[in-house]
Amino acid sequence: MDEGDSRHAPVLSPGGQSAAALARLEALCAANPGPSHPRLIPYANVSGKADLVFMLTAAELGRAGQMHRDLEDGFPPGTLERVYTYLSVTELPEYLTTAEDMKQTLVQQENLEPGSDPFNKRLAEMRQRQAEYEHYRLYPEMPDWEVMAFYPMSKRRRGTDNWYLLDFGTRKKLMGGHARVGRKFAGRVSQLITGSSGIDDWEWGVTLMAHQVDALKEIVYEMRFDEVSARYGDFGPFYVNLRLSPSALWRHLHL
Repeated sequence: MDEGDSRHAPVLSPGGQSAAALARLEALCAANPGPSHPRLIPYANVSGKADLVFMLTAAELGRAGQMHRDLEDGFPPGTLERVYTYLSVTELPEYLTTAEDMKQTLVQQENLEPGSDPFNKRLAEMRQRQAEYEHYRLYPEMPDWEVMAFYPMSKRRRGTDNWYLLDFGTRKKLMGGHARVGRKFAGRVSQLITGSSGIDDWEWGVTLMAHQVDALKEIVYEMRFDEVSARYGDFGPFYVNLRLSPSALWRHLHL
């Protein structure tokens, strides 16, 4: 994922440059419609940190780079000032539910007898749901909702609050509780977590989609009381954006 902002609205001189730039952006969006990849989504930033925001998704790095260049080339030279970009990749989480985890859940929480028909049926359902979840994490199809927020984050490494000194079992248990908080917002917030260790300045990129900005505020606020965030999370700048079509974006910016 490559997310770039332009702090100031493009200064497009008379003579059709604005209309031409709009036509090129519309064509580029139409050529990369998603729902997974390749995809180009334009936004208007509403926090004063930028004017234009573009979220790009592609199957491989070269394609993402080409989409980025095609996007910039759609505007006349000198009309965009790029002030922020973030590059990350979709990936499977480290703390995936294993087949053994599923079996323990069925025995300990659902009181099912291993090997019984109800046990086998529920196990098959859980495996199917897990396969769908893993596919979504690698090939996300984010909803085209009205509000998008993005921020980077890393796990803390200070003093006794060092995430990477915890053993795997402890980290997995903590992340399980963290995930349960997120699931409370199902239907109101769609989340995409992408990895960026060794790729960008932070370890993860977090993209949140919602119909209303209050849902974004609520999930971030509630997450911060969870130990994973409260004790082990460091957060970068937040960008809050409105999903607009290219033509609506032009009207919003008075171009």
